Amino acid sequence: MVITDAKRGDIGSTSEAYAIGHLGHVMIGNKRLSGMDSDFMTVNPYFGTDGVKPFVDVCKEDKKGIFLLVKTSNPSSGELQDLEIDGKPLYHIVGEYVDKWGADCIGECGYSRVGAVVGATYPQMGKILRGVMPKSYILVPGYGAQGGTAEELRPYFNEDGLGAIVSSSRGIICAYKQEKYAKYGEGGYAEASRQAVLDMKEDIASIF
Repeated sequence: MVITDAKRGDIGSTSEAYAIGHLGHVMIGNKRLSGMDSDFMTVNPYFGTDGVKPFVDVCKEDKKGIFLLVKTSNPSSGELQDLEIDGKPLYHIVGEYVDKWGADCIGECGYSRVGAVVGATYPQMGKILRGVMPKSYILVPGYGAQGGTAEELRPYFNEDGLGAIVSSSRGIICAYKQEKYAKYGEGGYAEASRQAVLDMKEDIASIF
C-alpha cells in the first residue's frame, strides 16, 4: 500500500505495535518480515509525543512516512480542532508539533518524513498551516465530493510546486454516479473512474 488511511494512535507501546505492523518489520530468525508494508499512514496525534514517537522511530528505520491529523475536512472538525488555547487554535498548536516531531528526519529533497492531514475544505487554515509546517508534506482530503476545488488547493503547495498530495476518494470510486460521467453507465465504472482521475489531474495542474 502507498498511503494507509488507518488513523492509528495509542499509548506508546501500542503505537509501537501499530507502527511496526503498518510500516515496519520484524525479524524471525534471519528472515525480515513486514506486515502491511505501507509507505505512509495516517496517525492520530491526540496521545501526544509518546503516542507519536514510535511511528517516527519506525519511519526513520524503515524509510517510511506518516501524516498526522491536524485539520480534518469534515464539517464538525472545528468543535475540537478550532478551540483556542492561549490565543491559538488547537490545529495551529498541533501543526507546530508536527514541525517539531519531524525536524530531525528531513530527507534529501528538504521534506520531513512527518507530514500532516489538512482538509481542502479549509483553504484559509491550509494557508496558515503551510507556513507553520514548511518542511512537511500535506495530505489534502476533501477535493471533489466534499466540495474542495482546485483553486482552493493553491495555499497547500510550497513555491517549488511541491509539498501537497491531493486525495479524492468518492469522486473517483463513484464517478459513474455523477451526471458528468453518466455516458459510461454503471457497467463502465472503471472508465468513469479513469476519466475522473484525468480530469482531476488537469484541474489541479491548472492552478500552477
